[in-house]
Amino acid sequence: MTTSDLVGLRIKTVRRQRGLSQAQLAHPELSDSYVSLIESGKRTPTPAVLELLAQKLDCSLSYLLNGVTAEQMEDIELALGYARLALENGEVNEARTRFAELLANNNLTGLTTLRQDTEFGLALANEACGDLDEAISILLRLRDEELSPERRIEVAMVLCRAYRDSERLTEAVEVGERMLGSGARMPWNDQLVELAGTLLSAYMQRGDLLRARQFAAELLNAADALGTPRSIMAANWIASNVAYIAGHNEEALSFAERAMAVQLENGHPRSVAKTRLALLQQRLKARPAEAVPVRDALRAAVAEFEQTSTSTIDRGRVHVELACAEYMAGDFDKAVEHAMIGKNLVPEFGHVLGAEANLLLARIYGTVGRSAEAGMHVASVRDWLTPLPDSRRSAATWYATAETSEQLGDSDGAVEAYQRALACAGL
Repeated sequence: MTTSDLVGLRIKTVRRQRGLSQAQLAHPELSDSYVSLIESGKRTPTPAVLELLAQKLDCSLSYLLNGVTAEQMEDIELALGYARLALENGEVNEARTRFAELLANNNLTGLTTLRQDTEFGLALANEACGDLDEAISILLRLRDEELSPERRIEVAMVLCRAYRDSERLTEAVEVGERMLGSGARMPWNDQLVELAGTLLSAYMQRGDLLRARQFAAELLNAADALGTPRSIMAANWIASNVAYIAGHNEEALSFAERAMAVQLENGHPRSVAKTRLALLQQRLKARPAEAVPVRDALRAAVAEFEQTSTSTIDRGRVHVELACAEYMAGDFDKAVEHAMIGKNLVPEFGHVLGAEANLLLARIYGTVGRSAEAGMHVASVRDWLTPLPDSRRSAATWYATAETSEQLGDSDGAVEAYQRALACAGL
């Protein structure tokens, strides 16, 4: 049935419940023939006529439009608000449950915008819980619907991010390029700059550094033209990553610190937490002598991540980075503790971060002379990396695994890992 059919049927049902004829409902403002056409779905009433009929029928306008009463609408909006609040507060499992329960509410069926809001929220909650496959499934369904331009960009951005974090880089790039290359694309705005930043990070992960450098410059220009905090933060952050990959560490830190300053003033707590982690990662790599202060900041970041709606993988990442800082600062027990926590937060054999955590554990145990345990974790690195698609990040991890194998005296394992690194790099 069309929307006009449904509206007409609701008017007819309530009219009969009220014991009114078409002529009685119509008089004096409308003709009974016009009411008959509305009830049969042959005429679409104007908003003013709908409001008039709602008053005459003593029912809510929302019921005539959507099939739900004003009280039911209020309950739905309240439930959606609670689900969003749970997600923002980092209660990601609670948020996922609330969004799923709301989707099971039959009253939501005719409320297209609210249903889409709920499904998008459920996708974000699944992403935050680490269930990227389910998040992708929901987002693909949403993408096929008629969406507002803003929601279409949001769906593309989260879908691109979920594919990227799943190491499905070809699909991540396809999603981003499809949206940004569309002939009907809007002029640059905050959302498009953030989407472009996500796409650019996928370029970097798959090793397309030339395209990444060109795109980073374009984003900086777009952000400067827009002059908005969100676009400036996103563009500077991605420029920082590109500079770091190119080996320009101090330039990378300069971009990152500018992004962090803007984020602190204007950002959502989750975004602030993730930006702070990335800045600390760069500081640790660019300035190893600052391992102790970076470690202290990362210890605080762990608590910050637990209090915001960061994903399971993000929480795993902060623990692995803290483990690296603890290792560099000489606290090997703490390094092992956080590396294990980080590894256990990542879906098994589903993300390169798990391989990186095992590689760090191998280096820690090798440093303290526990060769058997070090060798066990090197073997685990291979188990984590083997199922993953080739990417620049995988190649770097294979190369680091080869170096670690050499240090442990495993020449055959080192040769194999070097070969895998070359294969990942397309050589």
